Amino acid sequence: MSRLLKSIRRAPYQSFAAFLMLFMSLLMATALLFSIGSLYGLLGYVETRPQVTVYFQSNASESEIGKIRQELIDSGKTLSVKYVSQTDAFKTYKELNKDNPLLLEMVTADILPASLEINAKKPVYLPQIAEFLQKKAGVNEVVFQKIIIDRLVQLTALIKTISLTFFIFLTITTMIILFTITHFKVALRKDEIELLRLLGASNNFIRWPFFQESLIFAFFSATSAFLFFIGLFFYFSPFINGYLRGIDRLTINFDWAQLTVWPINTTWLACIYFGILLFGCFTYLTASFFATKKFIK
Repeated sequence: MSRLLKSIRRAPYQSFAAFLMLFMSLLMATALLFSIGSLYGLLGYVETRPQVTVYFQSNASESEIGKIRQELIDSGKTLSVKYVSQTDAFKTYKELNKDNPLLLEMVTADILPASLEINAKKPVYLPQIAEFLQKKAGVNEVVFQKIIIDRLVQLTALIKTISLTFFIFLTITTMIILFTITHFKVALRKDEIELLRLLGASNNFIRWPFFQESLIFAFFSATSAFLFFIGLFFYFSPFINGYLRGIDRLTINFDWAQLTVWPINTTWLACIYFGILLFGCFTYLTASFFATKKFIK
């Protein structure tokens, strides 16, 4: 630590510039990681909602509806097919309008239609399921959210492409600036490096102080950026909670695990923190490696 403080005193402005550049880069990386994770969680949430809802005519019997339900299950295109009877629909209606007695008096269970709530395995199956249902007798209306899901998938792909492009640009820019700053700091210690080489010091021994400084700067920059982002998040949390009202949980599904991104939890925050910490260490260490390469040939 004393060596780090000595290095900072030798080039205070360059050290501050390196910290500030890395801090801003990691702050933007944190925001990108959080946004993309939340967007993928939202996409997964929408895809697990009832994507196709079919309402039946009042004269449709429960056995006819059950037959259609079984055909949907046997098709292999659905994740789940939930039957909602007129009684169940009326219970839901009463719960939604419990504060409005006038609406409750105007509606009975006989008025509300029975329905099936269907989750498709893939968005591509939605129009096929809708077309199948529209041909069935006793069907009154078929509602499906293909347009919403398709737009969300397109938006996610677009944001992923833009974020990846921006992330690459951010990484290259950060490396160039850190390389320039570190190169200047190495030049200030040129005589010391030449003396160490005359004494037979290895390249790794000469590089180690700069690598150590890089790791410490990356740690403080990542921690500062993470805490600053958490502060911003809690400041805007009332708006975020209002926007996500009614959504209990957002998750990202991997082949080996499931990661919850909403509500905010320590596992998701730890993934973000260690992600930006590794990115900061990699960026600064790479810049330091190439900055010292010229002086230890």
